[in-house]
Amino acid sequence: MGKKLIYVILAICLAMAGILIAIIMSEPVANAGGIAHPQIPAMQVGGDGQARLEHIGGLAFMFQTLLLILIICLSMLGVSERYRSKDFIIYMSGTALFSLFCWWMMWSEHRQFMASGETGYFMGFPIATAWQMYGTWLGAIPLILIYSLGFRKYIYTEQDEKDFNKLLEEQNQKPEQ
Repeated sequence: MGKKLIYVILAICLAMAGILIAIIMSEPVANAGGIAHPQIPAMQVGGDGQARLEHIGGLAFMFQTLLLILIICLSMLGVSERYRSKDFIIYMSGTALFSLFCWWMMWSEHRQFMASGETGYFMGFPIATAWQMYGTWLGAIPLILIYSLGFRKYIYTEQDEKDFNKLLEEQNQKPEQ
């Protein structure tokens, strides 16, 4: 699985590079960087949100999707191949699905707002922004739990510690030259 994972990471990175190139080459949008605020001269206001995403919206969605999957793959790469058990793969897959769900909710709520011009509010923020504020860190919590609770099972087992201490003892017993 080790080499396969590296190839998956490479494929994701190449796809992300392709998406960035496509975004760079897309049609420019008038006032994409904002326009002058009508009452406050030093402030900018956003232009037409629908127009800004017309050519790159799907690409931006795919880029973020690939980025979230890349984070999971890189986290898996950080675990020794011998500890990538079926349970570990299931935990990481669940984490990926949860992160992608949070991203989908943020994206779909934003698109719904742009289409209708109306939004609800959750804990003081428009719903899409609430998914951004709360969902982004909420999607990372499973990774933190897997690392914290599974540290002795996936990262640094008791056998690893014994082997390391044995290596230190052998090193300390060598005569200095």
